Amino acid sequence: MADTLVAERVDTPTPTSRRTVLVPLLSTLPWALVIAALLVVWSRGGVPGLDLARFGAYWVLALVLPGTLVHRALRGSRGNLPEDLGYGAATGLLLEIIAWALAAATGQQSLLRWWPLPVLVAFAAVPGLRRHWRVGERRPLPLAWHWGMGAALLLVLTWGYTQWRMVPLPPVYGGYYQDVLYHLGLVQELTRAMPFELPHVAGEALRYHYLSDAHIASGSMITGISPAVVLLRLWLVPVIGTAVLLAAALARDLSGAVWAGPVAALAAFIGTTVTLGSPVGASGEMPLSYASPSQTYALVPLLLLAGLVVDVARGRSLGAAWALVPVLGLVCAGAKSSALPPLIAGLGLTAVVFWWRRRQVPRPALVALACLVAAMALGFRLFAGGGAGTLRVQALALLHFIAPYAETLGTGDGIWPSAPLPPGINDGGLLGWLLAFAVVAWWVLGQAPRWVGMGLLVDGGHRADPAVWLLAGTVLAGAGATWVFQHPSISQIYFWMGVIPVGVVLTTWSLAQARVPWPVLVVPAVAGALAGLATAGTVVGFAVPRISRPGTPTTSTVEGWLRVLGLSAARYVLFVAVAAALAVGVAALWRRRVPGRAAPAGRRRAAAIALTGVTAAMLGASAAVVVGGTVRSVLTEPVPATGPQPYALTADEMRAALWLDDNAADDDVVATNVHCRPVRTTPHCDARAFWVTGLGGHRTVVESWGYTDEVVAAHGVENLGYARQSFPDQALLALNDGVFSRPTRADLDRLRTEHGVRWLFADSRAGAVSAELAGLAQVRLVAGPVTVYELNRQ
Repeated sequence: MADTLVAERVDTPTPTSRRTVLVPLLSTLPWALVIAALLVVWSRGGVPGLDLARFGAYWVLALVLPGTLVHRALRGSRGNLPEDLGYGAATGLLLEIIAWALAAATGQQSLLRWWPLPVLVAFAAVPGLRRHWRVGERRPLPLAWHWGMGAALLLVLTWGYTQWRMVPLPPVYGGYYQDVLYHLGLVQELTRAMPFELPHVAGEALRYHYLSDAHIASGSMITGISPAVVLLRLWLVPVIGTAVLLAAALARDLSGAVWAGPVAALAAFIGTTVTLGSPVGASGEMPLSYASPSQTYALVPLLLLAGLVVDVARGRSLGAAWALVPVLGLVCAGAKSSALPPLIAGLGLTAVVFWWRRRQVPRPALVALACLVAAMALGFRLFAGGGAGTLRVQALALLHFIAPYAETLGTGDGIWPSAPLPPGINDGGLLGWLLAFAVVAWWVLGQAPRWVGMGLLVDGGHRADPAVWLLAGTVLAGAGATWVFQHPSISQIYFWMGVIPVGVVLTTWSLAQARVPWPVLVVPAVAGALAGLATAGTVVGFAVPRISRPGTPTTSTVEGWLRVLGLSAARYVLFVAVAAALAVGVAALWRRRVPGRAAPAGRRRAAAIALTGVTAAMLGASAAVVVGGTVRSVLTEPVPATGPQPYALTADEMRAALWLDDNAADDDVVATNVHCRPVRTTPHCDARAFWVTGLGGHRTVVESWGYTDEVVAAHGVENLGYARQSFPDQALLALNDGVFSRPTRADLDRLRTEHGVRWLFADSRAGAVSAELAGLAQVRLVAGPVTVYELNRQ
């Protein structure tokens, strides 16, 4: 009998043992699917298999592994592997920037790929550090969390694929957005040693928030992959995925609800504004931008820093992790100049409120505030350039970029009005003020999924939590800066885009604290998603007519736009009413169906349930619009551009620039006659070509000056935008261009001796190229309209 019992215990697995085996496998499966899908979309994007292997090894071994070890040593393990690796990737990105800065300062970029080695050796050799190779005290997350996060990450990488699928790798016939080429030029520059120069105008100091480009440059140098491939394909999704894990972990920490993590991850990064088919958008739809690496990259250090500051505000000890606060502050300032100020404002508000409430100085919060203010000041000195200098105060300046105002009252404002308010508001009288109020109110409504969580301040219990004030103050500061400041390229919107994940985390927290049955959240969320899809017209045969705009951009009127805004508001009110009714109705049905449920505590409880339902519906609509659009984009075959493409480059032009990158020495300087978009140089052209430096990989005497400090600061002179201002140093431009149209030995010698020029990149589409140049310099390459010459090295 005993032998039989033993055999049963050995040969027949119990339900518990089966679960022990299955749960880890099922928990791992969504992460494996995400990795497999990422490899597929990268491969479909034209990335060679060897580059995929190199970049994968770089991300795991040079970022995630050392970062995870360091983060566990400083803050401890999260008790589960996915969150440990998310925080580890963020910490690894921080360590990489430090290593890159040291390598660039000493000229030892060849050693950069080995920076993780001392970290790994230390954690292997020091007995007290070895425990950080393992997950600490295990606090496993439920299976649903793993699949929810997997779904969110799959949607993120699908969104990333839709961004780059129409951006082919060079060389091709086509064009690139000028900011992408600008960043590519900076990536090339940041592979060199300090001091850095603006590659588009050699000799001018580089002053820009370039740390995102430093990360891309590091990835290129460590892996040996072309900077263009890293920028256009590889870097985006892993960085966003890291930010997704950070936001999910922060939402779970604050709310105490496991489901809050995946919900916040999805709504924060794949959610958009809720406009319900209105022709009036709400600027600052998403926190992500393929064309702005600085904005996307900054989300990682910002969210990592926000988690630390939450603990500081709550009075928890950071211990050794205090070292991260000033470093993360400086990295935020160097990644995006708009990232840090809202968080500083939120922390300042929190310190003031709790000093007032408790009548005691919140010393840890003040120390953190001092660290961040010092980091912002240092960052401004190190990184801020002419673009930051053009940011000035003008309340409601965002109206210049929103159709109802821009097409009506704003037509006479001029290119760069310096009044305290957009001039058209006062010129329009009462109607002008009414339109301005209506547009701002509509923007606030459209952005509701990001700020409605501030309702936690109404609850007395949560009003006593410093974290609520911190997040709410950060969101308010981001919105306030967006509407208070003016920038010629609407860059003030980045104040808002940076705080969107913080706002969504706060909103998700408010849902978790409502303590309502799950159907009260799910039913309105599904209804909101359906409303979002219907009003966006994403699904064929399932659409609500969009609200038509009043006339054309040249014929629309204030009255017409006010009618449109009124109809839009009415549709929004209906949306809110239906969501509230659904929530209250579902709650009532749930109480009847589930025995033992207490009756609702009067109108206040009903109002709370209604607000919860509206919030869930908003998040559902917000996410559904982007998810639906992304899925439709993937399922639809891209339509090639037809007709004239004035900004397109030829494949030969790109090929010539890539040849130059491969054949010129790293520190060689190039002279080119390419300055403009389109390629032909004309007076007051759009001086933002950037492709000779971006694809060519080398500094130029003068390529494009549209983003130089002096030119950006001249925005509005002669009623011209900064991109069409003349180059400040006309004598240098004349010398540069003269060697192509009227070359002389003396001018070539001046370029070589005074500016270090070794190569000439001549494009006949940009301007006339003299046949005499071939007798004064060696022709090295002819590719279509481009001829590349090499000057004798004397």
